[in-house]
Amino acid sequence: MSEPSEWLIYRGAGEPHEGIRQLPPPPPWRDFAGRHAAANGADGGDGSADRRLGGHRHVAELHRPGAEELEMINAALYLRRPLLVTGSPGAGKSTLAHSVAHELGLGRVLRWPIVSRSTLQDGLYHYDAIARLQDVQIAAHGAAAGRDGAGPADDIGGYIRLGPLGTALLPSERPRVVLVDELDKSDIDLPNDLLNVLEEGEFGIPELERVADRLPDGRAQVLTDDGTRATVTGGRVQCSAFPFVVLTSNGERDFPAPLMRRCIHLELGRPDHQRLATFVRAHLGDEAARSGEDLIAHFLERSRSELLATDQLLNAIYLTDAAAPAGRDRLADLLIQRLDRPR
Repeated sequence: MSEPSEWLIYRGAGEPHEGIRQLPPPPPWRDFAGRHAAANGADGGDGSADRRLGGHRHVAELHRPGAEELEMINAALYLRRPLLVTGSPGAGKSTLAHSVAHELGLGRVLRWPIVSRSTLQDGLYHYDAIARLQDVQIAAHGAAAGRDGAGPADDIGGYIRLGPLGTALLPSERPRVVLVDELDKSDIDLPNDLLNVLEEGEFGIPELERVADRLPDGRAQVLTDDGTRATVTGGRVQCSAFPFVVLTSNGERDFPAPLMRRCIHLELGRPDHQRLATFVRAHLGDEAARSGEDLIAHFLERSRSELLATDQLLNAIYLTDAAAPAGRDRLADLLIQRLDRPR
């Protein structure tokens, strides 16, 4: 058996060396080079589907979500209502959005990660007034010097970029999937601010509405969250196919009743042994699932009384199997630490 130190890349010896060349390929869910290989893929070219669903997901196809999970997802699709998914960290809430987009061919998931400072406008659009002012000044300086003053400052749409939710509300034949991740981390106002947009499926861009009568046919070309351009008419974005909106929450707060009545609520329970094994198999393959059977069982036992996340299990199986076979149990315990312990 190899010595525990043999897998170490950084050795803390203080002497420079080329050990970084020995670093193995990253875990599949941290392989950002895959976004280039997926440039023409169904997930929009950012590699997010492989990182979320697993590069070996084809070997896990025998697993199916539970009946209640399938029914609530389909209810949201039929009713064109947002799906509020709650559950503990690592229960698969965000993965659900990627799974639906992948199976139904709905393109890249538009992801809006929520923080305490997030506002509704962050999800809808951003207007870069400072860049436009700078370009106006440059154009005016050029005109004063006898050069053509027309330039990018005349195109107001070039200074507007739609956010994830704003992009999802663009008219399209098929609905887009938008993931509003960890809504419970927002301030108290955001859930209420979302109500009208989620109910009406449209929003206005005041900067465009004010000048719509001076635009050709009232149309402006704006940037989207996909990095492409889209046409906005009359300064309003109005969906034709309501997007599949997934709101996730770790249960850190309650939401107002008006939001709850507009959503289909799905509570994801603690994953069982079969689901954990499928999760590992999808990301690391059959062999890793077999060799990590003891870690899966230990993780499941601990999760009955401790708050753990399934990505901790993935980290432990990958590292102890691929890089550090010696001291396996000790290293696994270091990686799988309870998330609800006092700090």
